[in-house]
Amino acid sequence: MPDAPVRPRRRGRTTLLIAGAAVLGLVAGTCAGYLIQADRKPTKLPSLSQPALAQAEGKGPEPLSAAQDRRVKTDGDLRKLLLRKPSGATEADWLAADGWMSLAGYVGSFKRPGEAYSDLVGDEFRRAAVTGWRVGRTYSVEIRLIQFRQEEGMAASGSSDNGQYWAMDKEATDSWTIPGTGDGMAYVHTRPETKPGYLPLYSAEAQAWRGDIAMEIWVNDSKPIAKKTIMDLAKRQMERL
Repeated sequence: MPDAPVRPRRRGRTTLLIAGAAVLGLVAGTCAGYLIQADRKPTKLPSLSQPALAQAEGKGPEPLSAAQDRRVKTDGDLRKLLLRKPSGATEADWLAADGWMSLAGYVGSFKRPGEAYSDLVGDEFRRAAVTGWRVGRTYSVEIRLIQFRQEEGMAASGSSDNGQYWAMDKEATDSWTIPGTGDGMAYVHTRPETKPGYLPLYSAEAQAWRGDIAMEIWVNDSKPIAKKTIMDLAKRQMERL
């Protein structure tokens, strides 16, 4: 047989009287203090005036240049930090013409958009800039800069970690550290995706971050992609950040 539930103990008159006495004691003590103070001479208060402080001379420090203050760069037009389309390449017709990617558009690239939307709102998604181009019939590049507000945490770093996790989750993947990025990584997926009626699709990607911006690069082609190709794109893009 299970034990009977323990009922809360009721507060009786004794408890209330003790509590009341404590309150009265506090009030009485305060009153006594006022009476004692009333019998004493007033205590002289210190002077309210303070010695004058000498004003510093000369000009204040110069503001940081854009090269020294990253916020000057990243709070401006984020699209200007993207790599330029190389000569001879064709603009990516699958991207918005204005170079911006909305939150809805970004989560649409995830396998589970609903979960991605919830996570990005929680991570304080701010905006995303995107560019891309095509060379010939099969080679294509897409670069995204995802910026976060980062008032609560390091969301850009977390976004890059998430991208790296899924990149390594693919079989037949080679990876290398991107120089100068700390923990940025480049990946080449050596096994193509195949679909009846279509050419094989090889892919490579790069995931890195700096400050409040996560960088994503995607390269696709019908033939294997060289390490040099993805590494060159990643290094040049990170230099612009």
